[in-house]
Amino acid sequence: MPIAQNPLSVEVTLPREDVALLKVEGYLDVDTATEFQHHLANQLHHGRRHFLLDLSAVPFMDSSGMNIILRVYQEARELPGSVHIISPVPAVLRVLDLTGVSITVPVSANLDEALARVDAQPEGPRVPDA
Repeated sequence: MPIAQNPLSVEVTLPREDVALLKVEGYLDVDTATEFQHHLANQLHHGRRHFLLDLSAVPFMDSSGMNIILRVYQEARELPGSVHIISPVPAVLRVLDLTGVSITVPVSANLDEALARVDAQPEGPRVPDA
């Protein structure tokens, strides 16, 4: 069995307490999707509700990667929360468009745009500040 030529790297930062930014680098495919899923599950476990997925350094994504994104999207919606894809390369954006994932999961050009979308979405009833 060949060794993966493009290992996956996931860097997690927290722009806000309930927002996780995951900068993904490498192929997001059947060989690496489980690792990506573990990072997302860890952030869910730590109470993050909004997930910003920076795919600008992902040259290729197959259905395994898309399934993980859709799965975390479903989980985040129940919190309520959200998932946003940031700056996918043209080849990945084309796959997201052709499969309809980009209709379900918003695609933003940059981090600021994604954070603005997080702020703009309804979150249900809020407790007023005291």
